[in-house]
Amino acid sequence: MHFDVGYFLGFVFHPPLALLRGLLTTVLTTFVSMAIGVVLGLLLSVCGLSRWRLLRWVNSAYIFVFRGTPLLVQVIVIYFGLPYLTNLNLFPQDVQLFGAISVAGAIVAGVTAFALHEAAYVSEIARAAIASVDSGQWEAGRALGMAPGLVMKRVILPQAVRIMLPPLGNQINGMFKATSLLYLIAVPEMLFIADAIQSVNYKTIEVYLGVSIYYLALTTAWGFVQDMLEKRYSKGFSAI
Repeated sequence: MHFDVGYFLGFVFHPPLALLRGLLTTVLTTFVSMAIGVVLGLLLSVCGLSRWRLLRWVNSAYIFVFRGTPLLVQVIVIYFGLPYLTNLNLFPQDVQLFGAISVAGAIVAGVTAFALHEAAYVSEIARAAIASVDSGQWEAGRALGMAPGLVMKRVILPQAVRIMLPPLGNQINGMFKATSLLYLIAVPEMLFIADAIQSVNYKTIEVYLGVSIYYLALTTAWGFVQDMLEKRYSKGFSAI
């Protein structure tokens, strides 16, 4: 056996169409999962900061479960376990979204698992960022006659965003790699496509090394985007 340099370079610089589709699936799954996870995480962080003990308990229990169990287990439980426990076909072969978009049920299950998983981390990130804003900002906003919700929207959150950006960026970076777990539920992302290709031509090392280059490219490109966002927002807001 020998490493086929020519095939490896061709695979990287002239990838099969199926691999490019897998790349698109990886990117879309990452950003959709993160968008949903951020929204859920912000809602959970509000519960964590609430004066109501029940809401704080809900937030703590949620974080305990989703941060304390492996993401792989969560994907398997949601895709295979939920339909079994509920006796419902929750993730059919094709799911119609908004009456116009057809998405594979396995992708929906994967996005659901990723979003729920990320929400637990985003909740802690957002809670810590909001708590780190000087309490005087709350008092200044209230002194100007703002309602608590308005103070949160216009004063606290803009300042918390600057603190949240670096850890959120790291979570997105990690999500690019975590999407490879969808391979186990037959979602045609990059790793799944790569495995199908190498099972035909037996260029195992060349194919998997080539796919690793694509993952590196994704995380490197996002690193540049993250740097730009951090520089933009580091000087975009000022306290009252």
